[in-house]
Amino acid sequence: MSERRLTPSEVQLLQEAIRADYRMSNVRLREGEHQYDLAKTVASFQLELYFPDVKDIVRRLYGEERTNDVQLIRKVQTILKKMERSNTVKILPKKKPWELQRYALSSFKFQDAEKNPVVLATEEQVKQAGHLLHSTLGRDESSKVKSSSARSGIYAFIMVLVVAASYIASVWGIMQPIVNPFIFVAAFSVAVAGSVMLGKILSKE
Repeated sequence: MSERRLTPSEVQLLQEAIRADYRMSNVRLREGEHQYDLAKTVASFQLELYFPDVKDIVRRLYGEERTNDVQLIRKVQTILKKMERSNTVKILPKKKPWELQRYALSSFKFQDAEKNPVVLATEEQVKQAGHLLHSTLGRDESSKVKSSSARSGIYAFIMVLVVAASYIASVWGIMQPIVNPFIFVAAFSVAVAGSVMLGKILSKE
């Protein structure tokens, strides 16, 4: 799940959650109760750098077969909505209209409605998530550099062909018994412009 490409806003959410201290929650988060289990499950996904939708949460809590239980899905969505209003979870905007909403925690540590400290991930787990995020961002940046380099190589190859063809056309034009100035000037202009563009592309490499 952590291999999925993260958007800048998702990266920011993860960084904030990793760095956050105790946040105030207006719901009770007592271990063994439904709201705690939901928060703990969202936290487990987030430690993997993934923001789950309601079916992901149900699948991890109750198993694959329960993801088709419409009543359970609605019940979980209702509780998550209540938890959002109580500053415990965040509902992320949909990327596409037909997708399910996804959920996130603003922190892995809360003080719940009864003033009890609630820790949803150990310091070691949070630290590992931070390392995983750093590693993922590094791979993404490396991938972007490679992609940009590959595109530059393709553009450079195309420009070499254009410049070569233009110079050949220019030479062919002036070798004719009757020189057509329009063809010569057009071909020579393209060759010069192509050479300038090729120089710019190569200077960026």
